[in-house]
Amino acid sequence: MATAPELPCHAAATSFDAAQAVVRANCAPLGIEWVALAKAGRRILAADAVARIDSPRRDSAAMDGFAVRSQDLTSDFTRLVLRAESVAGGAVPPALLADTAIRVSTGAPMPAGADRVVMHEHARVEGGHIIVPHVSGKPHVRPRASDFAQGTALLPAGTRIDPRAMVVAAAADIEKLPVWRQPRLRVLVNGDELVPPGCAVQDCDTIPDSLSEALLLMARQWGAKPLGALRVMDRVDELRATARMALEDTDVIVIAGGASDGHRDLVRAALTPLGLRMRFAGVAMKPGKPVWYGMIGGIHVLGLPGNPTAALTTARLFLAPMICALSGAGFDHALRWSERRLLHDVPAGSDRDQFLCAVADRTSDGVIIIARQEASAQMMLARADLLVERRAGADPAAAGASVRCLPF
Repeated sequence: MATAPELPCHAAATSFDAAQAVVRANCAPLGIEWVALAKAGRRILAADAVARIDSPRRDSAAMDGFAVRSQDLTSDFTRLVLRAESVAGGAVPPALLADTAIRVSTGAPMPAGADRVVMHEHARVEGGHIIVPHVSGKPHVRPRASDFAQGTALLPAGTRIDPRAMVVAAAADIEKLPVWRQPRLRVLVNGDELVPPGCAVQDCDTIPDSLSEALLLMARQWGAKPLGALRVMDRVDELRATARMALEDTDVIVIAGGASDGHRDLVRAALTPLGLRMRFAGVAMKPGKPVWYGMIGGIHVLGLPGNPTAALTTARLFLAPMICALSGAGFDHALRWSERRLLHDVPAGSDRDQFLCAVADRTSDGVIIIARQEASAQMMLARADLLVERRAGADPAAAGASVRCLPF
């Protein structure tokens, strides 16, 4: 796995594309583990899931009715002896003799010799006999292994286990699945002024920590295993002690509020003794220029701005694909850009790549960029469901022009 060299303390901002390439190059699936099917939801298969049994297990009825031999139905109406009954989950009934029938329910094993099910509404029972019309068309029989056969690869490696995939795996009698390990993630939020939500009302010099739970939720949505968040004072010794504890059981550490020049120096002073090697420090993007990325051994450390919109934007563009790469889904799984039409004019791009909060129009393929973009804003996040990409130096765009959009 390629890695970038460590950067000097105040290196120039890295281009957005180069920064993403650095993260991509350093992230690979963490390893394979076997998990019970009941625990495999939303995990990524590391190898094909192979059927352990045939489905169906034997020739079976596809309808409620009567199992018959087509060769016995030689006239407009045929009288057959009703011999027995076969039910789903029951034993295979005896072979069907000439001019006889067996009552069957949907999913019941078919008797040897029977090649058709006459639906019960098409037959008439008279004592120990049934009267069956001449029928053609579908036989209403599910042949053995007609859905899938034992040994068939049903779910390819890379499949995310959703409810549909879980049905298939369970039907194939698969008890455990090989999946890529989930990256364990912990959030560290530093800032003397931060307090848990619900506590700021008591002190006007504090502000609620609005990022910890949001980042943990984003991590969970993209496939990580969140281990919780820790609030840290702006002190080197406390940050170092907290980070040292987090390193014991973590694959990814996200430090929110540790990305401005001053905070980055504090973080570097705290984490360099622990082995931090910075891969990039600052990205030519807006919002989110202070974002940085490094590693401590094999543990990924991502520094996000403290401003909420900037933090969530950079997390969406760097943390989400990082988690997808580490969990086996692939870096690009989180970067499914699409084209939408602007519903208004936009000015020329700035000197940095911009990723703007926007709202998708629900009645068309249009998009509206939210006015007054501010890195510290929070209210607009409740409306924004897209990020619109505007590259550095982009020409002004008129309504109707196509822009690249990413689900936010």
